Amino acid sequence: MNLFGGVIQITGITFLLVCVFIIMALGYMLGRIKIKGVDLGTAGVFIVALIFGCLFYKPLDAEMTAIGDVTKDMLRVIENIGLVLFVTSVGFIAGPNFFSNLKKNFKSYVAIGAVIIASGTAAAILCILIGRGLGEPDSKRLTAMVAGLFSGALTSTPAFSAAKSAVDPVYEDIVSVGYGIAYIFGVIGVVLFVQLIPKIRHADMKEELKKITEVDAGSKKKRIPDEQLLHMDPFGCMPFALAIVIGIFVGMIRIPLSSKGLSGTCFSLTTTGGCLIAALVLGHFGRIGRVSMMPYYSSLKVFREFGLAMFLIGAGVAGGASFVANFQIIYFVYGVIITCVSMFIGYLFATKVLKLSLLNALSSITGGMTSTPALGTLISVAGSEDVASAYAATYPVALICVVLATQFMIILF
Repeated sequence: MNLFGGVIQITGITFLLVCVFIIMALGYMLGRIKIKGVDLGTAGVFIVALIFGCLFYKPLDAEMTAIGDVTKDMLRVIENIGLVLFVTSVGFIAGPNFFSNLKKNFKSYVAIGAVIIASGTAAAILCILIGRGLGEPDSKRLTAMVAGLFSGALTSTPAFSAAKSAVDPVYEDIVSVGYGIAYIFGVIGVVLFVQLIPKIRHADMKEELKKITEVDAGSKKKRIPDEQLLHMDPFGCMPFALAIVIGIFVGMIRIPLSSKGLSGTCFSLTTTGGCLIAALVLGHFGRIGRVSMMPYYSSLKVFREFGLAMFLIGAGVAGGASFVANFQIIYFVYGVIITCVSMFIGYLFATKVLKLSLLNALSSITGGMTSTPALGTLISVAGSEDVASAYAATYPVALICVVLATQFMIILF
């Protein structure tokens, strides 16, 4: 691309970088717009990325062809780097209080994660039955579509991967279409939910924060002051990078789920789950001997926000590119049903049955819905990273359940 008569030449990866940061800038501007006290926040980046993908993906792809057809791969790299930065930051932030919180509420978090996924699975199965009742001629295609919608409605990349590996290869693209259609509301719906519920309940955030920051004195660990520990760099980048490396290897561990062993369907935590767990453990202990394993809080806030924005750009541009070509209103409705059923039943179960405080309930729902953007929004709403603990505790349970539920649905239907 030549600008101003060739004075400025933008080609290849440079062109992609310009697009990425234009999307980020416009997205944050959109996210600042408030309507009756509700804004999109960082999810504004996702909206702009979707629009960009719908309108400009083909020109972007044509420009990138000069260095090979790598647009999708580059977007996937951007998305994964962003996700790793975000979840690792969340793990370190939640780590110091995570295990004491988990010890007190372990059964609740397991139950919430299971209930959210079970209710979403039931809604997805209902959509399959409705589709058959409406005369869908190819039942396997319908199941593949709904499996994609299910993974998108719960914004779960591992479930998406499990669905693609479980369906007949002919229907892999159908899974991708369903994921892209449902993912949009899967992100925006939960982001709006965690903002609207506190307003509807007229919640006092200071009082709600007190409820989640109360930790028994006996469960608090005495930590050696920072000034007495050896720091490898001024920002804590070394332990942050170490957590990512450990997490990647943990996420690569595969557990067979069928008689075919490792050659068949396998479960893994993926890079996302591995990095989250590695950061939780390092954040909990805080040090190895006299060497600090805890990044500075200011660094974690930057990594968390920047990572979330990059994740939304990578996912949004790619999703927007296929959205218009494959969109059907009935499939979008199915996705909305799955997201809403999972979200509302999870909320009612957390607040009415388990009697959890508002922020603990909402944070658990973001974990149960595996919704990274919604956690970012909830942190802004609450004004505290303490809400990340419940997300981190519920997320692994939901991750395991959603992968198993996806495969269960495809096998049976």
